[in-house]
Amino acid sequence: MKLAASPLAMVPFVSVDHMMQLVHHIGIEAFMIDLAAEIEADFARWELFDKTPRVASHSNIGVIELMPTSDQTQYGFKYVNGHPKNMKEGLQTVTAFGVLANVDTGYPVLFSEMTMLTALRTAAMSAVATKHLAGPNPRSMAMIGNGAQSEFQCIAQKAVNGIETIRLYDVDSAATTKCAANLADSGLELIICDTPEAAIEGAGIITTATADKNMQTILTDNMVGSGVHINAIGGDCPGKTELHRDIVARSSVFVEYPPQTRIEGELQQMDPDHPATELWQVITGKAKGRQSANEITLFDGVGFAIEDFSALRYVHRKIQNTPYYIDIDLIADPDDPRDLFGMLKRAG
Repeated sequence: MKLAASPLAMVPFVSVDHMMQLVHHIGIEAFMIDLAAEIEADFARWELFDKTPRVASHSNIGVIELMPTSDQTQYGFKYVNGHPKNMKEGLQTVTAFGVLANVDTGYPVLFSEMTMLTALRTAAMSAVATKHLAGPNPRSMAMIGNGAQSEFQCIAQKAVNGIETIRLYDVDSAATTKCAANLADSGLELIICDTPEAAIEGAGIITTATADKNMQTILTDNMVGSGVHINAIGGDCPGKTELHRDIVARSSVFVEYPPQTRIEGELQQMDPDHPATELWQVITGKAKGRQSANEITLFDGVGFAIEDFSALRYVHRKIQNTPYYIDIDLIADPDDPRDLFGMLKRAG
């Protein structure tokens, strides 16, 4: 006999298929605009959140991490891995799922896939940083690294910041071909480039999103001219960077959470006291962003738990009164809280 579950024990579960249907229902550009606004609003109340560097278990082939945070009303966490070698085995480099819960009971209110959602929120985060740090009215972006994240980045920049032209480059031409095919109906002008130097020519924004878990030099110092904004999002764990140290040295660096970025981002190449401004301070007006037309601004983005919290809250709100989730009895919730064993016995 299957016993009916308490309503409190039923938790909305958003599968990968549900997430994709939700994105199509809202529209991917509208989804990006909404999600960027959600992240921006949470960064504006940054000081309310619990903050800790992600809890990471590193191996020589990848990393598995937990990313928790809370605004004292709700709590969220994400489980995420990063295994660059997976691509050669036909597997995703990054997979993830997440949970949102109420602080007053500890009961979860959402269980969701976050492989797709992480790609969406990472792109939305780059768009938020670009909005606050790039020069006036940039219209062209170089997308260096055309793997799983690239299309999301391009669409987010178009939706949030009005980017019109994307200059694509990857060491693997098949990745560029894939990216260009996926973006063919996006309304973006796509220029396929044979070198990174060609890709950044004339681009007001440079976004790097490569997967190799090494200290790479995707951009050398002589390649980066004055006035550009860089989103460096591929360096996201110890021993993994994308930019030459000299680029970081002559840029104004902006980060999410310094204790995490100094371990995982481009800043790991620099002295421990190398200056960096927290992006939330720019968003709230407590610190200045770009201060001159010739300045190089660098968003050293490694991803932070508050972004995932924002994404989970947004999805939880948008699935209400839709078919884009199922309820699962995730929580054992006996009629008498003291009688968990009795609940088990009656189920037999």
